[in-house]
Amino acid sequence: MSPLVIGLMVAFATIALLATGVPVAFGLGLVAVTFLLIFEGPGSVDDLAETFFAGLNEFALVSIPMFIVMGAAVASSPAGRDLYETLDRWLNRVPGGLIISNLGACAVFAALSGSSPATCAAIGKMGVPEMRQRGIPDGLATGAIAAGGTLGILIPPSITMIVYGIATETSIGRLFLAGLLPGLMLTGLFMLWSFFTTWRSSGHLVSGFRVVSWTERFTILPRVLPFLMIVAGVLYVLYGGVATPSEAAGVGAMFCLLLVALIYRIYQPAKIWRIISDSMRESVMILMIIGASALFSFALSTLFVTQSVAESIAAMEVNRWVLMGMINLFLLVAGFFLPPVAVILMTAPILLPIITQAGFDPYWFAVVFTINMEIGLITPPVGLNLYVINGIAPDISLPTILKGALPFMMCMVVGIVILCIFPEIATWLPNLVFAATP
Repeated sequence: MSPLVIGLMVAFATIALLATGVPVAFGLGLVAVTFLLIFEGPGSVDDLAETFFAGLNEFALVSIPMFIVMGAAVASSPAGRDLYETLDRWLNRVPGGLIISNLGACAVFAALSGSSPATCAAIGKMGVPEMRQRGIPDGLATGAIAAGGTLGILIPPSITMIVYGIATETSIGRLFLAGLLPGLMLTGLFMLWSFFTTWRSSGHLVSGFRVVSWTERFTILPRVLPFLMIVAGVLYVLYGGVATPSEAAGVGAMFCLLLVALIYRIYQPAKIWRIISDSMRESVMILMIIGASALFSFALSTLFVTQSVAESIAAMEVNRWVLMGMINLFLLVAGFFLPPVAVILMTAPILLPIITQAGFDPYWFAVVFTINMEIGLITPPVGLNLYVINGIAPDISLPTILKGALPFMMCMVVGIVILCIFPEIATWLPNLVFAATP
């Protein structure tokens, strides 16, 4: 049987199995083992345990639990509320200021937590009820938070970027820098749309129901600035060559735990244990997916699916931008059905040689890849952020939330087009900091 036919069978089997609700790690592992047994026989599974371990035998993976602890510590505290309140006080006279405040809080909280669902939950719990109370339509209120939460996988430090770096053996520090300016650009596009739609609909000052003094604006800053300093410090030691990602993540996690204890008095053993246990649960889930994806990649390679797909794409005599458009469409569809970590681990090692051979920058491609995954987070059937927001506001239907998120999806598409026209938005900063070294 042709390797390409086997590849199609693997793809359909994987999607069908994951659609049943089977955890991603177990689904990938089961598909890999089943196809190896069918086409290669029992002898092909002798090295599966070693392959699974090899997928986790990477020092950079230590940074993932530490960044998760860092985010969990912030998410368990009122830091999200303070971020939201700070921006609301400073932007209360801007048309659409309340929506812009929520988007800004999402961007900052995303940088602190590195998690899209955590960002949606932390900011949405305060932002959605407040926006609805002030007359903002349900779709716009929920769609803005759902879209703002996606910034968690692009703005550094991003767990998704760490996984991409490990899967493709590219520099995590350069990936973080490559995602910084595009993340800010997307935030700006979201804010521009919010400003425009508010001005077009009524032009009233959505946040202007109360007068905020300068004293009120400055008094809340000490509760927020220390967390921003941690993010800045983590990025500085990474790019300054002071520490590895694992070391920076460990120090950042420790300082976040100290800050939530000092600022918010969260130092009871039960609360600290809840932070650690939640972080452990999420870390094990991600690491299991990484290990299972190693089995999945091993199976595809053993069955010559990976090589055949790469050769078939490389043999296509099409313009490189047509090729990139096809890859974007593929990633977009994959993001509809699979979580970002799974898509990255399954496809990035196959696609990276193809796009580099076509003359595209691998770090620029990582940003485009991630934005496609962001779109997947707010589109069904997976659409994790949609379900998080629906859990916060269960009286708002999923179609309403999806309709509100659609304009922000278009902003992401515009962002991809801008990056295609001006790739320097993603490549300039890492090339500057790393002096264009490979």
